[in-house]
Amino acid sequence: MTTDTIAPVEPALSHPRDVAPPPRRRRFRNLSDLHGRALVVRYILLVVVLLVLLGPLILPLMAAFKSSTEPIFGQSVTLLPQHWSLDAFRTMFEQTNMVRYILNSLIVCALSVGSALVLATVGGYMLSRKGWRGRTVVFLVVMSALIFPFESIMLSLYAQVQAWGLYDSLLGVWVPSVLGPFHLLLMRAAFLGIPDEIEDASFVDGASETQRFSKIFLPQVKGSLVVVGLTAFIFAWQDFLWPLLVIQSDDNMTMMLGISRLEGSFGTDYRVVLAGAITAMLPVVITFFFTQRYFFRGIEEGGLKF
Repeated sequence: MTTDTIAPVEPALSHPRDVAPPPRRRRFRNLSDLHGRALVVRYILLVVVLLVLLGPLILPLMAAFKSSTEPIFGQSVTLLPQHWSLDAFRTMFEQTNMVRYILNSLIVCALSVGSALVLATVGGYMLSRKGWRGRTVVFLVVMSALIFPFESIMLSLYAQVQAWGLYDSLLGVWVPSVLGPFHLLLMRAAFLGIPDEIEDASFVDGASETQRFSKIFLPQVKGSLVVVGLTAFIFAWQDFLWPLLVIQSDDNMTMMLGISRLEGSFGTDYRVVLAGAITAMLPVVITFFFTQRYFFRGIEEGGLKF
């Protein structure tokens, strides 16, 4: 007698979700999890770096918003103001000539930015063009200007400003920032980054030198122009040593010179000094906030063939 063997019946799956995902999908899921964890770690590191860099700067500046009854030093000091107050700013603007100092700094910055944009653009374009003699010599002279620090030529520049009759004037403050070698080299590198085929095509079409410069080359280096203008503004705004040498009268003092006089005028009231520091920092922060996109684009343009 033979017995029939019955094959085991596999259990039916109750739902499509019970099916095990294929290995490739599981691998993709693991990769997505790793990417998410790496993204979280990246943001944590960015927050830590932000606290390390801005913490020592922001927390002391918060003392400018404290009232006169709150301590800014000692064991009972708090990180943030318990009673927000603008008395330090009101005292600074009412008892000092701070508005005049700010206007003087803005005038110097406007002159510096205008001259840097015009001269650096024209000079950088000339240094980037081929076919004229002496270009290499001029380029080496500009490069050598980066070697010598400003302190090494400060006394000779001071004597020159006095000989020109610009002592104790805003034009005398503007003289060192008329054109910087860094701006000239940056614009040269930006123009060198433009493909030669674009210039050749415009030359074939009959465009003149002025038309090629204004309609073809300038639109291609907008980011570098923003970098030149922003750096010229920052250098002129935060300059302290040179205005200290050439400015004597109170009416011609710049913002930084006015801040340096706050500590002596108000004794140990550091709230007023910190209020002046915040006032000096705001224009730079606001300007960089609205131009940061073009700033980094200009750094990329000028850094290709620097």
